[in-house]
Amino acid sequence: MDAGVNTYLIRPNYKDKFKAGAAKECIREILREEQLYGVQYDPEEVPALSRSLADSIKHKLRDVGFDRYKLIVQVDVGEQRGERVKMAARCFWDADTDRYAQDIFMNDSLFCVAAAFAVYYY
Repeated sequence: MDAGVNTYLIRPNYKDKFKAGAAKECIREILREEQLYGVQYDPEEVPALSRSLADSIKHKLRDVGFDRYKLIVQVDVGEQRGERVKMAARCFWDADTDRYAQDIFMNDSLFCVAAAFAVYYY
């Protein structure tokens, strides 16, 4: 390799950027098709369910190929009682490279909000 050629990327190529739409579809598949279909709210099971969902989402996103991204996945599961829930997230990141995706699942028994934050490794 030529010593004068800089090969270290500080910005991802367009094809390697975190694509929020594709990530949202991954999250949706996990929440709807694989994990929460027919699940009833049980406060004893929520911690394990949340961890399982977060791990599944993280692994599915890794399989898509967001290699140079640190992935942070947050999953919140609560009982559906017809009340409003407000959630917010704030991040200090590079608006050019870092992204997030989220999806929501609800049935008569529970709600689930899952968010994946992707932070590019420089």
